[in-house]
Amino acid sequence: MKPIVKSSEELLPHLFRQEYAKMTAVLCRHFGLAHIELAEDIASETFLKASENWPINGIPQNPTAWLYTVAKNKLKDYFKHTAIFESQVKKQIIASPISDQQDFEFDPKIIADSQLAMIFAVCNPGNPMENQICLALQILCGFSVGEIANAFLTKTETIKKRLLRARNQLRKDHFRIKELNEKEITQRLETVLRTLYLLFNEGYFSKTNNQVIRKDLCSEATRLALVLTDNPLTKTAQTYALLSLMCFQSSRLEARTNPEGEAILFEDQDKSLWDNALIEKGNYYLIHACSGAEVTKYHLEAGIAYWHTTPTDQKNGSIFYSCMISSSL
Repeated sequence: MKPIVKSSEELLPHLFRQEYAKMTAVLCRHFGLAHIELAEDIASETFLKASENWPINGIPQNPTAWLYTVAKNKLKDYFKHTAIFESQVKKQIIASPISDQQDFEFDPKIIADSQLAMIFAVCNPGNPMENQICLALQILCGFSVGEIANAFLTKTETIKKRLLRARNQLRKDHFRIKELNEKEITQRLETVLRTLYLLFNEGYFSKTNNQVIRKDLCSEATRLALVLTDNPLTKTAQTYALLSLMCFQSSRLEARTNPEGEAILFEDQDKSLWDNALIEKGNYYLIHACSGAEVTKYHLEAGIAYWHTTPTDQKNGSIFYSCMISSSL
C-alpha cells in the first residue's frame, strides 16, 4: 500500500527520483545524445515549475501526467524560440521533425522504451566500461557525482573526469537513441546489467544522507531489470539471475532497519517482516536463470540470497535446489 502524500514537498522528491531520468530519455529521442544537456535542462525546469506551482495551486489530479505535459510544452517552446535550435539542432532532426503525429505523450510504454533504448545508447563500447557506467548512473539513475564515487569506491575528481570524457565521446560519435541490432545489444548487455547492479547496491547499502537503505533505488533497479526480461534479446540467464538477486534482497528490506533507521543484522531480523511474494518471485526468476549452462556472479549471489531467505524444509523440495545440485556434479 502506497503511503499517503500530504504535501508537494513530500511528493516532488519522490517523483524527481522516479521520473527525471525517464523524462530525459524521452526528450533525448528528439534532441539526440549529442545535446543531452538540453534534455536535462528541460527536465530540471519542469520540476522547478512544479515546485513553484503546486504549493500555490495544489497538487494536480495526475501529477506525473502534469509533469510530462509541461515538459512537452517546454520542448515546443524551445524549438520555436531558441537560436540554438536553428543553428545547431535543426539539421540533425530534420529527417524526423516533431509534428502532431509524432509528439510525445504520457504513454508508459513509450517512456519505458525510451529509457531502455537510452541505457544501451549510453553504454557505448566507444567509452571504457567504467565511463559508460558512470554516465548511465548519472543520466539514467539521477546519481550525483558523490553517489557515483561511493559506488566505485573512488574519488569524486576521478568520477568528474570519467563523466566529462564519456559525454565528449558521445558528442564526437553523434549518437542518437535508435534501435540496436542483436550484436550491439549483446556487446552492451553486460555493462547495462552492471549499471543496474550498482544502482541496486546503492539503495541496499546506501552511504547517502546517512541513510542505510534507499528503497526507491532498489525499486528502480528492479523495474529496469524487469524491463530487460520483456525483450527476447536481453532476457538472458544472466539477466534473470540479477533480477532474482534483486527480488531476494528486496524481500528483506522492511526487516533490515529499526524505527530509528539503524541497521539490523541478519540473525536479528524479524522474519515475519520478510516479503514472501518477493521471495517466490526470486525463486521463479532463479529457475529461469538456471535453464542453461551459464553461471555468472549474479547466479552465485542469487544462490546465496536464496539460501538466506528460504527455509531448509522448502530448499530440499524446490526445483532450484535440484538445479544447484545438478550443476555442482
